[in-house]
Amino acid sequence: MTTEQPPAAKRVPHERVHHGDTVVDEYFWLQNKDDPDTVAYLEAENTFTTAATTHLESLRETLFGEIKTRTKETDLSVPTRKGGYWYYTRTEAGKQYGIHCRVAAEAGQATSPEPPEIGDGAALPGEEILLDGNELAGDSEFFALGTFDLSVDGNLLAYSTDFSGDERFTLRVKDLRTGDVLPDVIEDAFYGSAWSADGSTLFYITVDEAWRPYRVWRHTIGTPAADDVIVHEEPDERFWVGVELTRSERFLLIDINSKLTSEVLVIPADAPATPPRSIAPRRQGIEYSVEHHGHRFLILHNDGAEDFALSYTSVDNPGDWTALIEHRPGTRLLQVDAFSGHLVVTLRRDGLTGLRVVPLHGAASYDIAFPEPLYSVGPEANLEYDTTSFRLHYVSMVTPDSVYDCNLDSGELTLRKQKPVLGDFDASRYEQHREWAIADDGTRVPISIVAKAGTPRDGSAPAVLYGYGSYESSMDPWFSIPRLSLLDRGVVFAIAHIRGGGEMGRRWYDEGKLLAKKNTFTDFIACAEHLVKAGWTAAERLVARGGSAGGLLMGAVANLAPETFGGIVAQVPFVDALNTILDPSLPLTVTEWEEWGNPLEDPEVYAYMKSYTPYENLAAVPYPAILAVTSINDTRVLFHEPAKWVARLRAVSPSSHVLLKTEMGAGHGGPSGRYDAWREEAFITAWLLDRVGKA
Repeated sequence: MTTEQPPAAKRVPHERVHHGDTVVDEYFWLQNKDDPDTVAYLEAENTFTTAATTHLESLRETLFGEIKTRTKETDLSVPTRKGGYWYYTRTEAGKQYGIHCRVAAEAGQATSPEPPEIGDGAALPGEEILLDGNELAGDSEFFALGTFDLSVDGNLLAYSTDFSGDERFTLRVKDLRTGDVLPDVIEDAFYGSAWSADGSTLFYITVDEAWRPYRVWRHTIGTPAADDVIVHEEPDERFWVGVELTRSERFLLIDINSKLTSEVLVIPADAPATPPRSIAPRRQGIEYSVEHHGHRFLILHNDGAEDFALSYTSVDNPGDWTALIEHRPGTRLLQVDAFSGHLVVTLRRDGLTGLRVVPLHGAASYDIAFPEPLYSVGPEANLEYDTTSFRLHYVSMVTPDSVYDCNLDSGELTLRKQKPVLGDFDASRYEQHREWAIADDGTRVPISIVAKAGTPRDGSAPAVLYGYGSYESSMDPWFSIPRLSLLDRGVVFAIAHIRGGGEMGRRWYDEGKLLAKKNTFTDFIACAEHLVKAGWTAAERLVARGGSAGGLLMGAVANLAPETFGGIVAQVPFVDALNTILDPSLPLTVTEWEEWGNPLEDPEVYAYMKSYTPYENLAAVPYPAILAVTSINDTRVLFHEPAKWVARLRAVSPSSHVLLKTEMGAGHGGPSGRYDAWREEAFITAWLLDRVGKA
């Protein structure tokens, strides 16, 4: 630990007045990214954090080495069939980014034969490299792909790149027949794209000044971007747009969504200049998504169906919806994938995910069975429409990520690959459990737990409790190679499946948003208290961890129950929530009002958000040790939120141990290269182990 004094941010009073309430924000100035004082403060915090963690340098190197030696550095994904090729991504030892490749299928093969043998993970015979992320990245400190989209005939590849982390991409097109990158260049594109059936036209998305995806454009290959046509511009600031080509390759879909309401527009893929038509006009509170299937559009919706139902309407004349799978309370339908002879429905029930196969030739529907009591399952890439094979992803907290092909006629599962874990990994040395905490209002809250087998239940073990709890995003059980370094040192890892997430269905989400948001925080505290009562750990040995909206959770529980935790890791934390949601000029604010409420117009929402937003509820009390991690180019949770939070926390509670680490060249996801990401994780893990006495 360092003997240096932490940085003290200057105080510049700034008044905020809303609904008769005046608040003085002395750290408002930190919002100015271009102010040299802001950059100097962030750099001073980084210097202090480096000094305060110097004693952990050897441990960090050990942890990085453990991650690296357990990871098969030269490896490739299970090839996926599309047309006359098998597509896959591979990695090479020493290289940060993936290499996207394909090999030609053998002449005369059926649509979905056995994939090529993966072998030792090296390049496959006859390989064609489509895109090498390492070559694209060059010497850039940050690199990310936004879209990777092949034309229907496999001749053209649309791809987009970001070299700063601000998620503003440059879109280009590569001719795979010649290897040439075409002159077509589109700046400031967003994620996502879609091709017309003949590959002559590319649809893409751009954002407005508030970083809302709001325009769908049509670009004709070989023409200047200045000639591109706006296909749809969304005027309602609550909504954002996306574009996709259906699996059948017959239709282009423009998806328009707010947090509560949806609309889908459709364009024939073989007539891309056709004006889009609405499948069903938007109605406030009604959400739906569309999948094309033969003569009908399948519609997954919540019209009179809290946990969603599946209906269909005519392709030629969309109108009334005919029920296909009725609503069943407690079974949340998440997605439908349509194939020529089957439907596969992704669902959630009793806190677990599942897959239901619906044959269309008279056979009975069935749920795909899995052997473990605690797991997560979902679709992998399934690019072909005429197939009887469905590729899925399966994982648990003790079983590495696994890719299976399911024979849709028989239900038989074939394991194609399980992620290698090198060294002496043995899944039987670990155990996983599902337990339930009781919240303040009596609600049972599920917790997923993984630990080394035989971990004592006497409170002596340290533990990490992870949580998120927003946007109906579910933190389903997952496997992690870096986590093994915790488990092998006797640390218990748990996930709190709190309200605001989607683990227990749509009502679970509704009970953790808007004016019920505090349920998210009290659920998490209840889970922490359960771990202590059940003997898994003790409060002083329990570290909470969360990121983004889960960082809001971290800040809130630090204020509500600081004595419950021995440490807190808050990554890209949304801790200045009220100020952000009050400012419609900031990225994403207006689209967020249906999640948090609109404090600008509603005094009740203003008062409620003010009562929990972490930055405004800091108090002169001892806080657990806190590590806050952010990125200066983050466009989702702006860097100034954790910077202001740390500055004020230090001022009101000077005895608390608080560190701020800012990536000066990355975005919301942190470092982009896999080795850089491993080092970041080693840094956090070392700090965490130090907090629980395991350094």
